[in-house]
Amino acid sequence: MSDVTAIHNLVQKRNELKKEIAKIIVGQDAVVDQILLCIFSGGHALLIGVPGLAKTLMINTLSQALGLDFKRIQFTPDLMPSDILGSEILDENRNFKFIKGPIFSNIILADEINRTPPKTQAALLEAMQERSVTIAGQHHKLDLPYFVLATQNPIEQEGTYPLPEAQLDRFMFAIKLEYPTFEEEVQVVKRTTSDVKTVINPLFNAQEIIDFQHLIRRIPVADNVIEYAVTLVSKTRPDNALTNDFVKNYLDWGAGPRASQNLILAAKAHAAFNGKFSPDIEDVKAVATGILRHRIIKNYKADAEGITEEVIIKKLM
Repeated sequence: MSDVTAIHNLVQKRNELKKEIAKIIVGQDAVVDQILLCIFSGGHALLIGVPGLAKTLMINTLSQALGLDFKRIQFTPDLMPSDILGSEILDENRNFKFIKGPIFSNIILADEINRTPPKTQAALLEAMQERSVTIAGQHHKLDLPYFVLATQNPIEQEGTYPLPEAQLDRFMFAIKLEYPTFEEEVQVVKRTTSDVKTVINPLFNAQEIIDFQHLIRRIPVADNVIEYAVTLVSKTRPDNALTNDFVKNYLDWGAGPRASQNLILAAKAHAAFNGKFSPDIEDVKAVATGILRHRIIKNYKADAEGITEEVIIKKLM
């Protein structure tokens, strides 16, 4: 199959996938789009939203439609690295045997990642970056494709362990989940209080998703689009010559080179989803907010004046 045919195929399958997800999930189009961009770009996502907005249901539905294994890990203050990675036990023949933890799956929902101590967070983040884990000196590869979706509750911060900036940078997207509209909530209540069981049909398999990830990386990008992405990221750094006074006023730190890489990868996926064979500047702008949101650090002045990350990113474009 040529790359042109493969992109047409991807557009069609992505539309079918969204219809399949819509059987269960009402609305949240932008959130589903960003999660799909993340999966097909080979990245990981951080989902920020209050409890009860069907984050687990959304990822479970998505994993079924993608034909992938799914595991949910509820992070708690007493969770140890071995609880998620697995551990070695002595079997009946007195031989050591490795029992795999929940991290050995294609899609992981790391629920409330900021509720667990740094050493457990670090164990998950190593698996995210390396696609492998090391236990008792043994190296274990994780099955591909591998996607981690970590959630954070923005309301209650007491007794939490906020992810440091270097670890936040490992997430390709930070996706904000808002409350549904009135009409959407009516639909949610109708669907969830009836006795109808909806069946989700798997539309992909693991190898197909890996092939599409390679296809997206092969998409060519014009130099002016790459230069636009790098310029956009450079403008977030207060000490950069390209930076305007607004950023100098309200930001302490800007995004690093990983943001530029992710902007281009996500722009490629965005272009492919829309049937284009190469991304343009509009594709970079379409994915910029989700990619830069968690990589810029506001100062006290921005907080005092109610300036959000989204406002700052819009000023840069």
